[in-house]
Amino acid sequence: MTMTKTGAQILWECLEREGVTHVFGYPGGAILPAYDALKHSRIHHVLVRHEQGATHMADGYARASGQVGVAVATSGPGATNMVTGIATAMMDSSPIVCITGQVGSKLIGSDAFQETDITGITLPITKHNYLVTHAGELARTIREAFYVARSGRPGPVLVDLTKDAQQSSCEFDWEAAKPQLPGYRPDLSPAPNEYAQALELIHNSKRPLILLGHGAILSGAMREVRDLAERAGIPVALTLLGLGAFPASHPLNLGMMGMHGEAWVNHTIQEADLLIALGMRFDDRVTGNLKTYAANAKKIHVEIDPAEINKNVKVDVALVGDLREVLHEMLPKIESIDRSEWLDFIDGLKGESAVRDIQNLPDNGHLYAAHIINDLWRETRGSNAIVVTDVGQHQMWEAQYYKHEEPRSLITSGGLGTMGFALPAAIGVKVAQPEAEVWAVVGDGGFQMTMAELATMVQENLKINIAIINNGYLGMVRQWQEFFYERNYQATPLLNPDFAKIAEAYGIRNATVTQRSEVVPAVQSARRHEGAMLINFQVEQEDTVYPMVAAGASLHEMIRRPSPIVETAADE
Repeated sequence: MTMTKTGAQILWECLEREGVTHVFGYPGGAILPAYDALKHSRIHHVLVRHEQGATHMADGYARASGQVGVAVATSGPGATNMVTGIATAMMDSSPIVCITGQVGSKLIGSDAFQETDITGITLPITKHNYLVTHAGELARTIREAFYVARSGRPGPVLVDLTKDAQQSSCEFDWEAAKPQLPGYRPDLSPAPNEYAQALELIHNSKRPLILLGHGAILSGAMREVRDLAERAGIPVALTLLGLGAFPASHPLNLGMMGMHGEAWVNHTIQEADLLIALGMRFDDRVTGNLKTYAANAKKIHVEIDPAEINKNVKVDVALVGDLREVLHEMLPKIESIDRSEWLDFIDGLKGESAVRDIQNLPDNGHLYAAHIINDLWRETRGSNAIVVTDVGQHQMWEAQYYKHEEPRSLITSGGLGTMGFALPAAIGVKVAQPEAEVWAVVGDGGFQMTMAELATMVQENLKINIAIINNGYLGMVRQWQEFFYERNYQATPLLNPDFAKIAEAYGIRNATVTQRSEVVPAVQSARRHEGAMLINFQVEQEDTVYPMVAAGASLHEMIRRPSPIVETAADE
């Protein structure tokens, strides 16, 4: 059935048919026709305070729901303000569609007011992007954008709409606009001999290890991964974005690998004779020095994106395909093998740290971030809590001391390391999962980058709890200055505002915590309160994340906590 509609009306009609219920945006001249047509739509528009916030909200929405998030902005500065959020989504394979207004088609190339070549700017940081100059192109473009964003390895797509494409009218036929994309249907099924080679390596290995990444969550392969680990007796190490894909309490879960991962995990990788990499990309923060990375191990790589195969680490067997489908094919042929000798060896690597419990460390009046994260985990475990972190020391402490049992319970910027991510992303998470208990764990530096989105949170009446780990520094940068620049703390000390008073200005309940004994009552108060709450945790200023693999160092060459051990984040 066809009907005549304006391009602006077609936009919202297509979004509704794609299942979109919320968009995050900021209006401006070149996108005004679309905003005018919004009055005919059932879609709820969330007014952000900065377009970067809109993309992070769409990203958080996508990560929490598994659906495509949508952000809207005008041309010029509105579109360019989205670049950081788009790059964040690209690095972490998050499916978002960004819709930007553009000057009229006859003005393109004339340096018109607020004209920017946003498709050219974002070409390297999108899966694909479009410039739409006629209303008749719009329906197929939107449908293609959603298909590309969510298929294969997910990622961001940008659709740039000229003002006249929004204003002009054409026949709208949803069915006729079905994506064709004949060149975008690759065969991702591994060959039988590739499966046979992988199975042979697994069955002949004595010290195998699964490296589990974000792809397990994107694929929905959590059950299959657990079946593989349990059936073959193989321990599991996780990337930062993989946390939650394998239950933290499972006896085969070793914890996080890499630069700030568990020491025993990194040693295990170096001692393994087989690495089974599942939905991960061998990022430099995971491998350390490639020349010495798992030198004695054969490697199997299961990955949906063929561009990642042999990109950083040369592998012996590559299974290119959807992780869940690949494991579904392999599992019936996996043999049960006794790996007790290998598991006992790993337990020996853990040493005393296997039974560490910072809850019982003495409280000498100092407040450490690790205490806060661990107390937050203890208070929220067993609930439907989702933690959204910013980037820096607090992010690593969260990964170390908050034990994630469920997928999509940790939302964080991994690949790009985007400061300012947490607060807007938490808004997107809460919109996607309104029944979840959402905590934004932020540093005092990153929080100030996007704290204007507090207004968006209040405007939407969202109950989000904010925990500021306030150490008065750009903490992770300061840590690098301590280790590698002779404590030359240039440009890292922060002059912070009174965060509690800022919360008060927005009408948000708040508390300031300076002692360990105050942490749990503050967390409990936030959980009981019906509205949002901000807690300003004033922590030890020069605390350090241990262990740490220095840039360029081998994975086993970790900087460990110096003796005597103080009552902060345990290092083993």
